[in-house]
Formats: sequence, structure tokens, C-alpha cells
Amino acid sequence: MHIVLVHGAGGTPTTWSELVPLLGDRPHTLITNPMTSLTDDVAHTLAVVEAIGAPVLLVGHSYGGAVITNVGRSAAVRGLVYVAAFAPDEGESVNGIVERYPPAEVAKYMRRGPDGEWASEHTADYWAEIGWDVPVDQRGIWDAESRPSDNRIFSQPTGIPAWRTKPTWYLVAAEDKTLPTVIQRDMAARAGAVTSEVPGSHFTPRVRPADVLAAIVQALDAL
Repeated sequence: MHIVLVHGAGGTPTTWSELVPLLGDRPHTLITNPMTSLTDDVAHTLAVVEAIGAPVLLVGHSYGGAVITNVGRSAAVRGLVYVAAFAPDEGESVNGIVERYPPAEVAKYMRRGPDGEWASEHTADYWAEIGWDVPVDQRGIWDAESRPSDNRIFSQPTGIPAWRTKPTWYLVAAEDKTLPTVIQRDMAARAGAVTSEVPGSHFTPRVRPADVLAAIVQALDAL
């Protein structure tokens, strides 16, 4: 089984930098999506998945969950693992999901660019409130590599969700102030996912890589 790792909004493959060494010799691919629209990111990831030529396990963090929800319809995909990630239903957008709930703490740090793109402002207060458990040396990497996200990644609706027909696992971040835990639990339950919870912030792949690995291994063993 080939593991495909899909980052979230503003993310890069370094989202998974703490996990990759733990994967050992398990075959895996890191996706770098353009974040120009959900449609573009799904097309980009799907092209990679279908070029692999082997059964695939999709793993998505944050907004990456919206991507794998759509890419997962590919016959190459055997299962999905959501890591503190969006799992939209048909016709839903990321914005549509979060707008049903009170604003997350991260909202006060979000800034919109001249073309409508979004980025988070990584001040000292941001790290203290939102990513308190991210090591200081990793914060600099995130600051250097983070990219703006076009509003269309959040506003475009999803298609038929792969979690309706594919085995699904969900790892909930129990202290998440970016994608509130209540939303994660609701989406995991709706998807009928095998669900587990870990302490910590939204940066689960960076701060709880062993737990992410455990969720992946659980999925691999089941598949």
C-alpha cells in the first residue's frame, strides 16, 4: 500500500517532516498542492495518485481532508485517514462547515490579501494561543515556507465524498483552536470513521507524529 500525504492550507510537505522518518521503508509520496482552488488541488493530487500504479492510502491534514475527500473516489484509493482534517459532505465547502459553528480562536490571526487570498499572521500571540506545542525551531520553518491560500480552496463545494464508500479513519486533535474539536468529532461521526483522539494543537503531524503513524498503521493493517 502506497501512502499519499496531503498538506493543509498554507502547508507544504514539511507538514510531515516529523512523520516521514517514522514511516521507515513504507512507500509514500508528499503532495505539494498549488492551493489555487479546491478543483485545482484535487486534480493535482489525483494525477499523482493515478500515476503511482499501486493501491493508495490517502492521509490528509486540515484542508487536505477536503482534497482527499474528492480524490478518494479514484479506484486506486483503498482508504482515507483524516488528521484534524475537513471531511465535507456533497455540496459542502470548508467555509460552509465552519460557519455553522462559533468562530475558532485562530480567526483573529487570519489576514486577507489584495486578491482575496488568506494567510495566518504568526505573531508571538499566535504561537502562544494556537500552536503552543510546536517547537520553536519548527516555527521558523513554518513561517518561511507557509504560502497564501486562494479563497476558492475554502469556498468551492465538494463532490460525492469518498468516505461514503471507502474505509475511513479520523484522528481528532483534542485541543485544536484552528479546526475546533467539536467540528472534528461531528465530521468523524458523520463519516462513520474509526476515530481516536490525541492531546494537542492543530499541528498534529508535527507535534504528535507517533500518533499519526499509529492511525496510518491501523488503517494499513485493516486494509
